[in-house]
Amino acid sequence: MLEHCRNARERWGGVSDLIDRWLKERQDVLVRYCELSAENDYSQTESLRPKLILLCEMLMDYVSAGHFEIYEQLVREAREFNDDEGLGLVAKVYPRITETTQVILDFNDKIDGRELSESEMQALFTELSRVGEILASRFELEDLLIAHLHTANADKVEPA
Repeated sequence: MLEHCRNARERWGGVSDLIDRWLKERQDVLVRYCELSAENDYSQTESLRPKLILLCEMLMDYVSAGHFEIYEQLVREAREFNDDEGLGLVAKVYPRITETTQVILDFNDKIDGRELSESEMQALFTELSRVGEILASRFELEDLLIAHLHTANADKVEPA
């Protein structure tokens, strides 16, 4: 998954500064996720909780940037260039991305402001595995949007 993230950044990294920053955030989230998912001593709740909180903060920032900056920019570009095929793709893909957002929000809510027992921590780490699967799916969907919506219209965008 990390290699896929790097490949996507290499492929789309030059598209725009906004997408560049967002793909960097994605990579940072993924690195933090991988570091945290390697943990297996759930009795260390005092040291694991801040790591989970940091991951959740990073996830919230990443998800928010996607919904409120990136997707809006891509849709605006598609509308500007009358890309009906791209807008159709958005109509199909965006609801699936929204589903992944809900899983991430639910995960975040389970950590927010609570002291966690060892068994609760273990359950969270089991759920963290599902979050990883959701992220992989989300990254593929996002790459599909970037590939079609921006690349299809890149030649129409005037250089800055």
